[in-house]
Amino acid sequence: MQQAIQSPIDDSLIGAREVAERLGARLRAAVRGRDEVVELVLVALLADGHVLLEDYPGSGKTTLARALGNALEDQGGAPGVSAFRRIQFTPDLLPSDITGTNIFDVETSRFAFRRGPVFAHIVLADEINRTSPKVQAAMLEAMAEKQVTVDNQSHPLDELFFVIATQNPLDLAGTYPLPTPQLDRFLFKIEMKHIDRASELEVLEQYPRASLEVARDYPGVTRDEVLAARRQTRGAVHVAPVVKEALVDLARLLRSDPRVLQGASTRALVLMMPALQARAVIHGRDFVAPEDVEALAPYVFKHRLECAPGVEDVEALIAEATAVEIEKLARASLRRG
Repeated sequence: MQQAIQSPIDDSLIGAREVAERLGARLRAAVRGRDEVVELVLVALLADGHVLLEDYPGSGKTTLARALGNALEDQGGAPGVSAFRRIQFTPDLLPSDITGTNIFDVETSRFAFRRGPVFAHIVLADEINRTSPKVQAAMLEAMAEKQVTVDNQSHPLDELFFVIATQNPLDLAGTYPLPTPQLDRFLFKIEMKHIDRASELEVLEQYPRASLEVARDYPGVTRDEVLAARRQTRGAVHVAPVVKEALVDLARLLRSDPRVLQGASTRALVLMMPALQARAVIHGRDFVAPEDVEALAPYVFKHRLECAPGVEDVEALIAEATAVEIEKLARASLRRG
């Protein structure tokens, strides 16, 4: 594939890229051998999306999420909102256990809303497929609308609200798999593998210092800096018309493939736009390039496709369709005119 030609990044994006670099350095210090995962999480954070990790136990998902929460030096936002909260999803969990509930105050003789753990900047939804569909729906309402509804009253979440959800690919007993409409709420689904030998040795070499302690040696960011980076990314990264046409044609190509029973939604394309912009910023560009589409397409489309029985290699199917559109983009001019 033709590589994008690098150019000086737009001045308005320098701050956004610095935020991404600081966060990236801190997360890579906390979680070794996961550079690709760290980049995708940063892309999702800047794109205001959410991430679903399909991982093995002990793969570093909690460390990654906690390191991201700890990186917020000045929490800001509404009072009482934590930087990081972990929710362990179990079959007996209730919606009110994550959203919060109204508690009767004897002194005032009124009901007062007590916030649940979903009121945080970074939320780790651990083993989200182990809880009932009712609880999943409550969590996904928060993800889609950045609010929760309790007793017919809506309570807004913080603007930064970012979810890292996990599910275990090994243990299927006692789970409630997320249906396709709910999976569609996640920007990326990332399948984590075991790290390589050199990275495992790095983890052992830093013992007895904990990974999160090592990460604290690196500078963090503020909530306001992350929100500003989001705005800068959306406003200053150019998306050429041919890129938008390529996304639509790619989705239509996948939908028309006889191996695909249900294709990706239009919402997937809308969510992909800021993700492409965020990846461009991280790689030092102020325009979306073909390599951005090629890199993100598998993570955006794979969990949204329902394939015919017998189709096992969904990534190959996506790569085949993506190659056609990438070839068109490679010949086009993607910078601002």
